Amino acid sequence: MVNLYDTGVYLLNGKDIIRADQYASTLIKQKTGKEVTKEEARKGTISYAILNSHNTSNNENTLQLKFDTLTSHDITYVGIIQTARASGLEEFPVPYVLTNCHNSLCAVGGTINEDDHMFALSAAQKYGGIYVPTNIAVIHSYNREMMSKCGRMILGSDSHTRYGALGTMGVGEGGGELAKQLLKKTYDVAAPEVIGIYLTGKPQAGVGPQDVALSIIGKVYASGYVKNKVMEFIGDGVAHLPIEYRNGIDVMTTETTCWSSIWCTDEKVKEYYSIHGRPEDYATLEPGAIAYYDGLVYVDLAAVKPTIAMPFHPSNIYTIEELKANPLDIMHKVQTEAREQFDNPNLTFDLTSKVRNGEIYVDQGIVAGCSGGTYDNVVAAANILEGQSIGNGAFTMSVYPGSQPAYIELVKNGTIAMLMDAGVIVREAFCGPCFGAGDTPANQEFSIRHTTRNFPNREGSKPNEGQISYVALMDSRSIAATARNGGRLTAATDMDIAYHTPVYSFSKSVYDKRVYNGVGRAEPETNLQFGPNIKDWPAIPGLTENLLLKVVSYITDPVTTTDELIPSGETSSFRSNPLLLAEFTLSRKDPSYVKKAKEVQHYERQRTAQSSELLAAELKDVYAKIKTINGCEMLDPFEVGIGSTIFANKPGDGSAREQAASCQRVLGAWANLAKEYATKRYRSNLINWGMIPFLVTNETVFAKDSFIFIPHLRQAIAAGAAEIKAYVIGDDQITEFVLSVGNLTSDEKDIILAGCLINYYK
Repeated sequence: MVNLYDTGVYLLNGKDIIRADQYASTLIKQKTGKEVTKEEARKGTISYAILNSHNTSNNENTLQLKFDTLTSHDITYVGIIQTARASGLEEFPVPYVLTNCHNSLCAVGGTINEDDHMFALSAAQKYGGIYVPTNIAVIHSYNREMMSKCGRMILGSDSHTRYGALGTMGVGEGGGELAKQLLKKTYDVAAPEVIGIYLTGKPQAGVGPQDVALSIIGKVYASGYVKNKVMEFIGDGVAHLPIEYRNGIDVMTTETTCWSSIWCTDEKVKEYYSIHGRPEDYATLEPGAIAYYDGLVYVDLAAVKPTIAMPFHPSNIYTIEELKANPLDIMHKVQTEAREQFDNPNLTFDLTSKVRNGEIYVDQGIVAGCSGGTYDNVVAAANILEGQSIGNGAFTMSVYPGSQPAYIELVKNGTIAMLMDAGVIVREAFCGPCFGAGDTPANQEFSIRHTTRNFPNREGSKPNEGQISYVALMDSRSIAATARNGGRLTAATDMDIAYHTPVYSFSKSVYDKRVYNGVGRAEPETNLQFGPNIKDWPAIPGLTENLLLKVVSYITDPVTTTDELIPSGETSSFRSNPLLLAEFTLSRKDPSYVKKAKEVQHYERQRTAQSSELLAAELKDVYAKIKTINGCEMLDPFEVGIGSTIFANKPGDGSAREQAASCQRVLGAWANLAKEYATKRYRSNLINWGMIPFLVTNETVFAKDSFIFIPHLRQAIAAGAAEIKAYVIGDDQITEFVLSVGNLTSDEKDIILAGCLINYYK
């Protein structure tokens, strides 16, 4: 079904795969009559051509990219604009789309969500941007319909910024990277490796894009096969997939931890652009006659079966057939892993109760957002539910079309009526179910969702308050099949359905009537509209020569998500207020974090105030021990910066939200300690907020509440030192160990030294 090559490969004429072994050059010459080096063949990928056309450096290995357009939603755009504004923003240099699809309910926190929306409208007017009002479209639906273009690159402050199926390379990053683009700076990254995703065959009826996506995620995630790389979709199977099917696979590539994605284009893509009134934005994209890929994922679409990602990660996959054949053992395994992950002895897990008489029963079905809410997915669900009923028991189902134009067409062709007649609730364009702000299940309920993620408490529950519900990811087709059976888990392939997708007609008029487009028409005299919750970033200190860190949280989970670092859900309403939002940092993972971080931050304030209280109590013995280290005998404690830090094995999986880093920073954090970072974007977020992304090989030398002293740190960062000497200050001894930060660009070094991106540009 899905197989990984253990070597790089050459692709000839888009179809012949040759392993990059000792026979490769001979085979290539036999088939093409040409000799080619690996370096030359790398230029044959679609990715190379697009990246090269956006690179402003003179070095193909060290890219300095400028993007064609930018996009953000109402959880992220206030902080980005505030950052850029504090750094000298005068006008948006490229089209910047501000959508309102996350905090759009305006049901939490009084006026603060709508205040943010009015801030965004005034910013679009002042700086010349695009403002998409609430519930008109989810961020990625709008960008697919209006901003994609073959060969274009789009940078978004949302991790699911993926438009590769439309020939557009999308990159999801933290807000700092968008602020750089707004200030006409570049996005600096080492040239990424490119992994070929070779699709062959045709999916069977009832198998949808989520099934294919989950099958790929399950195969590549744990090994990091595509981590921080480009996934390039090629092969004869592409032609068999409708465009929305491709979009549904493409947006889920984020869950593999890849950096971006791109697909070869064809007549179906050309038709998509024509339907959307932009035929001039189409171009044929395909690999060269000889293209080299750093690895290959071979996907036989015909062999893909309806698939489910069990709690609590998109990579925790089984075929529905496997799950139904062995439900109790698999449910028990999920519960056992969850107990270890949540580490809360008072939390009850009762997923096995969903198995009754050998069948699995779920409580809720959701089809929503950029992955589930596409036109084709909603139509397929209606095909299955036409003339049926989801029942009047505990099971419920909601569908959220991704945009108003799609919604209008679904109303016109009767799809919405079919769904509503079956008992489905049809809602507006809204990303809420993807991050815990809509259709939160009841305690102990089991929800199946065609959305993007099923991380712990991503659906809105609060495990630290004794609440837990379970989310599994599935395709809309199997969700509808399950709904048709009143909640009994059912694969769509178990039903004989005559699928029929009415021809789609795009109506741009709703965008013309409601979307504000100020591109090229900035109005500098416009005043930004601030609500009482919109606050400026607090002052951030620059890096001191010597640093004293206290480990205030120690997380041993294999992976720590951004949802655990800063929860989503109702906390999202406070994202325009850095200090207020920071109160929620790690609240569902380590409730003691905020209190402990503030205690350390108080020490730093005493230090900067030159208060004698700093030299008393807990720190008195720490300073005494530091002075016993060779070369530190005359060290002045008031010259040693003091900050908190956390340890996590692999932090940063998931969302691009910069607040996962900035919330730690405004509470006085100065670094993270990790074995590795789950994504480039989280590491970049740390750097842009002046936090040092330390890597450790021996985490056992320190523990929670340990003090770590790092002498001459500023000098080491500036010099790009490969190893940085540090000391754990224990009660009985001082333990020396080594930290590293990996490769830092010149700008990254300067940002860390300055204390954060805002300081750097000031």
